[in-house]
Amino acid sequence: MLRSLAGEHDFTVFSVQFDNPYPERIQWVRVPAPLRPLPLLFVVYHLLAPVMYALHKLRTRQEFDLVQTVESNLSFGDLAYTHFCHTSYLNNHWQTGQSKGWRGLSNWLDHRLHAVLEGRIYRRVRQVLVPSRGLAKELGAEFPVAASKVRVLPNAVNVDALSAPSSFDRNAFREGLGINRLDVVFVFTALGHFERKGLPLLIESLSRPGLETAKLLIVGGEQDLIESYRISAEAYRLKGRVLFVGMRSDVRPYLWAADAFVLASAYETFSLVTFEAAGASLPLITPLLHGIEEIVRDGETGYVVKRTVDDFSLAMRQFVELPASQKAEMGRRARLSARQFDELRFVENWRRFYNGWITAGAPKDVSASPTESLEGIL
Repeated sequence: MLRSLAGEHDFTVFSVQFDNPYPERIQWVRVPAPLRPLPLLFVVYHLLAPVMYALHKLRTRQEFDLVQTVESNLSFGDLAYTHFCHTSYLNNHWQTGQSKGWRGLSNWLDHRLHAVLEGRIYRRVRQVLVPSRGLAKELGAEFPVAASKVRVLPNAVNVDALSAPSSFDRNAFREGLGINRLDVVFVFTALGHFERKGLPLLIESLSRPGLETAKLLIVGGEQDLIESYRISAEAYRLKGRVLFVGMRSDVRPYLWAADAFVLASAYETFSLVTFEAAGASLPLITPLLHGIEEIVRDGETGYVVKRTVDDFSLAMRQFVELPASQKAEMGRRARLSARQFDELRFVENWRRFYNGWITAGAPKDVSASPTESLEGIL
């Protein structure tokens, strides 16, 4: 969004880190807060961001038409761009996806700090933008004061960039990972939060009978997190069948090397990686989660499952047994469903929003969740 609209609007970004896509047009003000642990980042950012904001305005004499914050990360603003409801997650999902030990305590405290301020932020802002209809309903139910302010603006998926180039040698790439041509590969990718994303459930599911030719490819995770799950996989006698590749700046080759995407998350609000997997022509095996529910259709773009070992192992086994032609057709349909969320539409929605805000001086309704049925675009 910033890259596409920086030629039309002047943006100033206040953040701890920022990979500036357009330095000539976008100003960056660094907020000197630590990146870890997350609760400390939240507290220090809340203290320092207003100071940096005030100093910048004092130094530049600059006035802003719109102050946009992410969730409850700032104590003031006109617009909250929200991708997570921390209050709902703690009340309804935390027990099903919690981490253990210090990491679990740190994650809980981070969610709790966000949750404490959510109600206050949603009362103050003039509008709330969310990426999915499911999250919009959840916020409205959790914070009635925000219900009339919430609008849906789906995230963008660059489907064209997710197509494997003709130069990509899939068989050679798989061989480099220890995967042979007969293996059926399920890919799971997440930066972290493996517990909430359901990796323990997926590892146990893979150990069930009927999946001996299947492998699970895991992209993401810091080294200490990976080691703990490597031990878990070996406890299920899955050594060599659960493959960890760690953090990767480009996950696309791993999507292209896989046969299907699996996610057993306890809570999502859009799950961009699921949409990217669909854009890479991978069938999806997931529960009906916010955002994902708009592209996964049971038996068409993948399998809709309950968040249980029995359901996941059954769906994975059914997929393994499918003829290659049916797997490819599922992938084709998944790609078409993801194409509804293209970048051009995303940028145009933001353009309408900003122009409407500035010219009308009032919040603009940019609700733009795709309405096409899958059948309508096939």
